[in-house]
Amino acid sequence: MTEGKGSDTNMKGWLLKWTNYLKGYQRRYFVLSNGMLSYYRAEYSGGTKLSIRRRRRSRVEVNQAEVMHTCRGSISLHGAIIHTEESCSFVISNGGTQTFHIKAFTEVERQRWVTALELAKAQAIHLIESDAHHSSPSDEDEENEFYDAMEETQSNFILTIPTGHRRTSSGMSNASQASDGCNPPDGHDEASGSSSEVDEVGGETTTVCVITAKSAEDPGPTGYQTPGGKKQSDSASPSSSVPPSPTSTAASSIGGAAGSSTQVNGSVVTSRRKRRTRVPDKPNYPLNLWSIMKNCIGQELSKIPMPVNFSEPLSMLQRLTEDYEYADILDKAAACCPDATGGDSCEQLAYVAAFTVSSYSTTSNRTGKPFNPLLGETYECDRTDDFGWRSISEQVSHHPPMVAQYCEGKDWRCWQEFTMASKFRGKYLQVIPLGTSHLEFNASGNHYTWRKVTTTVHNIIVGKLWVDQSGDMDIVNHKTGDKCHLKYIPYSYFTRDVQRKVKGCVVDKDGNVKWVVTGMWDNKIEIAKVTSSQGGPENPVFKTGPSRLVWKRRMPASDSERYYNFTELACQLNEEEEGVCPTDSRNRPDQRLMEQGLWDEANAEKLRLEEKQRAARRSREAEAEKAASDEEIRQEWKGRPYPPYEPVWFKKQTEPYTGKVFHVYQGKYWENKDKGDWSMCPDIF
Repeated sequence: MTEGKGSDTNMKGWLLKWTNYLKGYQRRYFVLSNGMLSYYRAEYSGGTKLSIRRRRRSRVEVNQAEVMHTCRGSISLHGAIIHTEESCSFVISNGGTQTFHIKAFTEVERQRWVTALELAKAQAIHLIESDAHHSSPSDEDEENEFYDAMEETQSNFILTIPTGHRRTSSGMSNASQASDGCNPPDGHDEASGSSSEVDEVGGETTTVCVITAKSAEDPGPTGYQTPGGKKQSDSASPSSSVPPSPTSTAASSIGGAAGSSTQVNGSVVTSRRKRRTRVPDKPNYPLNLWSIMKNCIGQELSKIPMPVNFSEPLSMLQRLTEDYEYADILDKAAACCPDATGGDSCEQLAYVAAFTVSSYSTTSNRTGKPFNPLLGETYECDRTDDFGWRSISEQVSHHPPMVAQYCEGKDWRCWQEFTMASKFRGKYLQVIPLGTSHLEFNASGNHYTWRKVTTTVHNIIVGKLWVDQSGDMDIVNHKTGDKCHLKYIPYSYFTRDVQRKVKGCVVDKDGNVKWVVTGMWDNKIEIAKVTSSQGGPENPVFKTGPSRLVWKRRMPASDSERYYNFTELACQLNEEEEGVCPTDSRNRPDQRLMEQGLWDEANAEKLRLEEKQRAARRSREAEAEKAASDEEIRQEWKGRPYPPYEPVWFKKQTEPYTGKVFHVYQGKYWENKDKGDWSMCPDIF
């Protein structure tokens, strides 16, 4: 029972906290103070306490009473997500690393706690923003991906296969083999092996040797049909499987040609509308990077002041849409399992793994960060006439920054919730994605989930910017139990192995290795079917058939460095289009001004939009404070918390496969677009 000690934003009292499936909910004493929610086994009496470990090191005897008063855990409310579930339950999460499932004794008690938590969260955000605002207006989230590419592949390799289930930290792989030496790109500093905490497929591991036969380019599954309607067979020519680079003549026109053409799977796919093939050249504005960055060391990345000079004229919503540049891989994957019972689900999973790797190819040599979306900002991309898919994205949360996205093709649908944790450390910064991606095929019903790996950007202050991807990725088929474990090998000076390498395997529900996946995240991916195995269970050796090239990166035009190193698809994402939602990123004025080369005007417009967003947030906080203090409003809501900001096109629901709260697409956007009804959209620009 809550004692209700303290002010509205500083509370103490007893609540029930979920511990595990054996003990269920346990009674804990919670303390809300200074933007932190902590809990204890006994009533907290205040004062500084030494941890049990430190007391043991000091050989100080710890009695049971002191243990009971030790803080068992805490969570910062800045950037936390607070939502209610059942009549007396509520959940607090910081985006994925910490989640508290709490239950009050009455609905009124839960409302008091939720209201106090929301107010404490608002005060914590305001306090941090006021500290950061003394330097200059802040940019409110960040994802920046850069790198220099190097190309080389190998046939045989060592692979570590997980066999259990636990949560662990991934580090640099010890497995290496003889290959040609690889020098780091010019300007790189010494990169230490980075690690990220991910859900691995295995707690125990088995090291195996994979021997592959001569590689062959991928003709696609038998009977695969391209988005253009042309059927392909297993005897297709090599040129039909690897999409070549766009022609230089197509990249020479900003306006594009009537009915622009794009190569997909070797077939020329023509769009019905006129699309541009490049954007205006990037102007040459000198800027002192050190004068901006020297005051940012140690700060939260979302609070670093960032003018448009460091950006590219695309928003984060548009950048995430680039994940589907190679969505034709999913069309091939759909053909692997034409119905609910037939086909090879493990082969389909190998194609899905190649698709997840292909999304990192857009980080090639893009040295600009995307614009941070405003709360309520949306972006639609309808490419059903040429690529066969369409997507809708929305910025559903501002603290923490979170994007919800939904994309649908002819035979599949994919959705994701993207948020991240990030830190700037002077020489490098790390971006750790926390959201989950989902993919479901219509015919087979196979449902896959995965989480992205850690991105590390090096040489932020001095030297040539470059990016590295590292960590483990687990792709799970929730219907069949098949799993694919991919390891992104971190860059290292002390290995002769190929840099930027990705390797992994597909195992069925019984733990048998069926397919091997290998390649580089900036170049290509090959898959090979396991034909036989030798050796014992501790160190097995798998022999595979010919490797199949399932993804090859389409390189941008030779002069793309003049316009932000954009690919042809990236050039078309911010192209003006009639009939889109008023909150669409194409309508964002500062982004449009930057694309046109008017950077001074874009910086001024960016400040105006950020201040408008802050004013809207302060208005919502004032309404929440009024609701918390007004007795009539309390009775009107009858124990329910005051409603926070709600997205327009997505809604929070419990996701059945992972059991987590997820922003689910409500399926009304395209219908409203056909009607031209945007009355429900907020005024954010």
